[in-house]
Amino acid sequence: MAGIIDTIKLAGVLILALPAGLAGLEFVVVRGDAGTGGILIGLAIGLVVVERWLTMPSDVPGLVAKRAAGTVIGDPESESDDDTPTDSTSVTTNDEGD
Repeated sequence: MAGIIDTIKLAGVLILALPAGLAGLEFVVVRGDAGTGGILIGLAIGLVVVERWLTMPSDVPGLVAKRAAGTVIGDPESESDDDTPTDSTSVTTNDEGD
């Protein structure tokens, strides 16, 4: 789930990557220059990949906070109460009349 800051970062990278990719496509298709076109397309793909997977020093505090919150909160499904039955099959009833 991406936040608003991640979306703005991606939009900024796409502002640079899309013109390079389109220019590369134009070099390959229209001009027939596969070398220059391939480099420009590779540059565009590389910009987006690096932005999505590279951890910047400014991202480290957020990652640490997420990891710490996950450790403190834990997994709600991993905890179960032994006193409370989880479904109707584990409930025993006394069918004999008292």
